[in-house]
Amino acid sequence: MNRFIRMGSLALLLGACSTAPADPAKAATAEFKVRFSTSAGEVVVRVLPDWAPLGAARFRALVESGFYDGARFFRVLPGFVAQVGINGDPAVTRKWDKSEIQDDPVRQSNTRGRVTFATGGPNTRTTQIFFNYSDKNARLDSKGFSPFGEVVEGMDVLERLYSGYGEGAPQGRGPDQDRIEKEGNAYLERDFPKLDYIKTARIAP
Repeated sequence: MNRFIRMGSLALLLGACSTAPADPAKAATAEFKVRFSTSAGEVVVRVLPDWAPLGAARFRALVESGFYDGARFFRVLPGFVAQVGINGDPAVTRKWDKSEIQDDPVRQSNTRGRVTFATGGPNTRTTQIFFNYSDKNARLDSKGFSPFGEVVEGMDVLERLYSGYGEGAPQGRGPDQDRIEKEGNAYLERDFPKLDYIKTARIAP
């Protein structure tokens, strides 16, 4: 199901997620870090559950399940966001498609380096996340986007992600989210071969 929320002429697309979804009520309580090994380099995110407990718990469950391994950065808009979070295997995506979690109150702002779940409306977060490129994204705060962590290493890596395809379909000529969900990485590798991707995402020591 294609869900998105518009910000001017742009849209934050949302999608789906590996094994059975974790219980969203079991919110993480301790701070932790996640290391993303990407095709462009290493990125480390510090997750602070006090910011968004349910979002932090879901993110940890996704990382521990290996969900983000192989996922493409399908929406990279310089000065705005880098978005990722649709699994390369449609069967895995389907397992998480209906696993929406309740919203967290917005306690921190969507400034540069903050990491946030995409949403298609109230209580619709599943698996897609975006990395904020700009302090101007604070305008997203009033729309219910609640950051759960921040980049502590590798912001320069995120800014090197391939952005040549632009906004996704139907607003632009970039990847079509519905097709990613249905066809997985086979579609992206064939039609958008320059996309950068996550090799692995692991809880860091």
